[in-house]
This record gives sequence, structure tokens and C-alpha cells, in this order.
Amino acid sequence: MTGLLGALLPAVPLVAGLLGLLLPPAPRRNSATGGDRARTAAVTLGVAGAAGALALAVALLLTVDGPTETSATWVDFGGLAVTLGVRLDGAAALVAVAVTAVALAVQVYSIGYLRRGPHDDVDVDHRYPPYAAQISLFTGAMLLVVVAGDLIMLLVGWEVMGLCSYLLIAHDRRLAGAPAAAMKAFLVTRVGDVGFLLGIALLGVSTGSFRIADVLAHDHSGATLTAAGLLLLAGVAGKSAQFPLHTWLPDAMAGPTPISALIHAATMVAAGVYAVARLYPLFTAAPVTLTVLGVLGAITLLLGALAATAQDDIKRVLAWSTVSQLGYMTGALAVGSPSAALFHLLTHAAFKALLFLAAGAVIHAVGTTLMSEMGGLRRSMPVTFWCTVVGLGALAGVPPLAGFWSKDGVLTVAESAALEGTGPAPSWVGWIVWIAGLVGVAVTAWYAGRLLLRAFFGTPRLPLVHPHDPPAVLRWPVLLLAVPAALLGLVGFVGAFADRLRFPTVPVAGSEDGLVHLGSGALLPLAFLLLGAALVTLGWRRDPAADPAAALGPLRPVFARAFRLDDVQHTLVVRPARALARAARTSDEVVVDGAVEGSGRAASGLGAGLAALHRAALPWAAAGVLAGALLIGLAAALVGVNR
Repeated sequence: MTGLLGALLPAVPLVAGLLGLLLPPAPRRNSATGGDRARTAAVTLGVAGAAGALALAVALLLTVDGPTETSATWVDFGGLAVTLGVRLDGAAALVAVAVTAVALAVQVYSIGYLRRGPHDDVDVDHRYPPYAAQISLFTGAMLLVVVAGDLIMLLVGWEVMGLCSYLLIAHDRRLAGAPAAAMKAFLVTRVGDVGFLLGIALLGVSTGSFRIADVLAHDHSGATLTAAGLLLLAGVAGKSAQFPLHTWLPDAMAGPTPISALIHAATMVAAGVYAVARLYPLFTAAPVTLTVLGVLGAITLLLGALAATAQDDIKRVLAWSTVSQLGYMTGALAVGSPSAALFHLLTHAAFKALLFLAAGAVIHAVGTTLMSEMGGLRRSMPVTFWCTVVGLGALAGVPPLAGFWSKDGVLTVAESAALEGTGPAPSWVGWIVWIAGLVGVAVTAWYAGRLLLRAFFGTPRLPLVHPHDPPAVLRWPVLLLAVPAALLGLVGFVGAFADRLRFPTVPVAGSEDGLVHLGSGALLPLAFLLLGAALVTLGWRRDPAADPAAALGPLRPVFARAFRLDDVQHTLVVRPARALARAARTSDEVVVDGAVEGSGRAASGLGAGLAALHRAALPWAAAGVLAGALLIGLAAALVGVNR
């Protein structure tokens, strides 16, 4: 029964997505009836697929009892087998519930968010059916990553997500930044995916099977395991936006806001973290990989937090916040606690989806994404305001909200790894993760407070706008997501929940009797939280009309441009790639095309010359024939006279 639930889990949204792609397109113009029918069918398929998947995920969570696996050989390449099957445990079931819950919220929210109003784009209904279908495919692909029992099947879901992210970010291709942002996301993650593919191939060849259970049980050589682990981390850095492959994530804000919630909360960025947790024994057997992951996680954590402090676009603040929170997750993995990493992944899915959908309600109401054009919204949008308070409080780690417990879990295991050397990586990795995490707490509280003050307090900076809370179809997904954002951390005390996140084959740093020692050592993170909140509040009280980011001084443009790493990437990678492409194009045009076209021109010239000679010879030939005929006639006449 469990195996059947696991197999159906990704199949339901994938089938809904494929059926949605087969829907006839809605007419672009002057056919409201046709557009309504296509939209209604797309809504039905999208919501039903997500709801069905959520029901299956909940059923799986209630029935799974310890790790189970079912598989059947699909193809066998001379002893190298690829299998079809699922590998299920409590962690997979919990992540599946988070994925499907956010996906359902996004599908419902999109009904109202992407609706044609009296002054809106008349092509919205035409674009909605493929949009809903692509969300279903995205959801199914992530669920395939979650339950896959074979590395090749995991890779299939991994790559389908990359394709869906490209399509959804570029949903409205007429927007100036959307196609470029989609292409950037696709190419940057593709760089990492090449390494991920090579890592899977190396593991499969060395094991003789791509089945995850076989790969984990195999006695790999140290060099092979280290090489494979580092190659896998390249893919993780791409999908989960780790330095230096993080640059695509903020630009992905060009897509619709519900898609931002889906990508940033529960699907694509979570895939890399989940993949490391899924294959964690491989990484603990090659500690160099966890050392690299810890360094990258600490850099990513601070980089994302500092960049968030200077953004004016509300969605980019949340995007850089996602980058930072992913650094906490990879830091937890590096110091030896996949359980703490996945716990933070779950709470982050709740509060970040809540924040993006609440931001979407604000954008829908005021018509701008810039906080400098907002202000005073708490009175006109009270429901959105309080939901945002819950989301930002959970993000910052305010007790007793969800993010407090999960972030404290990460900091606790990092502290243990630093002071007691309990992690699989060297103790100095624990130190940098712990210190970066504490600094990140203060910076997160600062930019979360700035967002709240700039958007909801002060005086309105757009006096002609009359904002109000969104309609029910937008409001209810936000309200429902506020519940786990507020309460999910408390279930960390429940033994059954902790057991489902535990990995029996992997010792959890700092924990012997549960998920982590939740709340232990929480006074230091709380002190950093209060420091960040106090600094931003004092700055705002000094001048409520000014942006608290002005206090950053000359650092503000540096943080706003994220230390100009995009420019560095452009100089070191994009420009050389374009130069190489231009050289290849020139070589193709001059050498290859020149040779082919030159041969053609030479043949044409030779033919033209021969034709010219032939044409020039025709009069002479005719004259010769005539002269010959005359000579023959003259000779015949002379012969006749002589007779």
C-alpha cells in the first residue's frame, strides 16, 4: 500500500499537467466564452491535481513506518541497471506534504492573481492553461525527486524542474526582463547540473547500479566518493542557489509572484538540500565534501542576508532572504544534521510561501513592487499586515514562531560541532557556520523589520492608490499558510514528528533523543535578534520618512548589487563565452561556409566559363558547317563540269 501511494504521488500532478498541456488554447481576442471554458478546465485540472497529491502525501505520512523501498528493473546496460521504484521514509513523506500544500495554495491563489480585469491584459486567459499545467508538472517533478528510489529517476525529476522553472519565469515573454531572467536561471543551474549528471554517472559505474539503496550500501573508494560528492555538490549549488551559482535566484522575480512562492519555498531550491540529505551517508564518508559545503553555506548565508538589506523591490528582499536561509540548511548538513536541515526546510517552506503570497497581495493592491512607493498599508490591509507579521517573525526567528525553533536547531548543532567536534567535518567548519548563523540572525531581523516598516507603517507614498485586502481566493491561501508558519516549530517537540525526520543510518550532531535539542542555547540567537530589530527600529524612529538602508552609507550600493558578483560572473564567464561564440560563428562563416560557398562559386564559375566558350563556339561551328557545305557543293559542281 505504501509503495502504491509513493508511486501515485508524483503521477497525479504529472498527469494533470500533461492533460493541461493538451487543452485547446483559449482564443486570444474577442472570445470571452472560449477563454472562460479553457480557463475553467485549466483551473479544475491544476487544483484537482494538487489537492489529490496533497491527499496522497498526507496518507503516506500516516502510513509510512520506517524506510521502505519497491523497485523493478527498467533497463540493464550489461549489468548497469536502471530501476523504476520508490524509496520512502518519514522525511520523504513530510517533505511531500510541504511540497503539495504549497503547490495547492499557489494553484488556488493563481486563480485570482492571474485574472483579467477591466483594464488588464486581454491575453491572460490565453496564457493561463499552460501556466497551470506547468505548475502541475513542476510539482510532479519535485515529488519525483522526493520519492525516487533510483538516481536516474531522481535526475529526470531534477531536469524537468529546470525546464518548468524556465517556462514559468518567462510566463509573460513580453515583459522586458522575463525571457532574460528565465534564460539566466536555466543556464546557471545547467552549469551545476552537468556536475550533478557526472556525479550520478560516476556513482552508477562504480556501483553497477543506479538504485539508491545499492549506491548507499556499496563500499566506494575514497577518491571516487570524494569526486562524486563534489560533482553532486555542483548541482546542489545550482538548484539550491549556493555561492557562486546563486545569481539566478533574485532575477527569477521577473516571473509571476505565485511562481516565486513555489520556486523559493517548496520546489526547486529545496531539491538540492533534500538530495544531500537523501544521500547523506555518501557525504559523511567523504568529509571533504561537507567541508566544502560548510564554507559555501556560510558564505551564502551572509551574502544573501547582506544583499537583502539594500533592496527596494519587495520581492527581491524575499529572494535574497531565500538565498540566506538556504545557507542555514546547507550549513546544518555540513555540521552533521540532515534532520535540522530538513526541519528548517519545512518551516521555511511555510513562512516563505506565506511571505511571497502576502507580497503578491500587496503588489496586487498598490500596483508596484517598490517599497519606496508603499507605506501605511497596515490600516487598509489588516489581514495582509498580520499575516506578513507572522511570516517575517518566523523568518527572523521570533519565538514561538516556526522559524525560531528550526533556526535554533541549526545553530545548536553548529555550536556543538564547533565546541565539541561532533560533526563529520573539521570543527572549524562548525565555527564558521555558527558565527555566520548568529550574524545572519541579526541581519535578518534588520531587513525583516525594514520591510515591515517601509511597506506597512508611516504615511502612504502613493496617495492616489486606495489599497484593500485581497478577495477570498487570494486571502485564504495566505491565512492558511500563516498557521504552519506560526505553529510548525512546536511540533518539533512531538516524538513522532522528530522520528520521521531522523535518519537512522546517520548520527545527528547534538541530539540523542529527538530531532535536536530545540531551544538549548537560544539566548545568544535571541540577543542577536533583538540587536538587529533594535537597530532598524531606532533608525526608523529617528526619521520615519527615510529609508533605514540609508544608514548603510557607502555599503548600500555594494549590498544592493550583491557585492557585484553578477558583474564578476559576467566578466569571467559571460563575456568569454560570448567571445568564444562569436569566434566560433566567424570560423563557421569564414572557414566552413567559405569553403562550401567557395566550392559552389568555383563550380558555378567553371560552368559559366564552359558555357561562355560553348556559346562563343556556336557561330564558328555554324560558319564551319556552312563553309564545309559550300566546299562540298563547290567540289561536287566541279566534278560534274569535268564529266
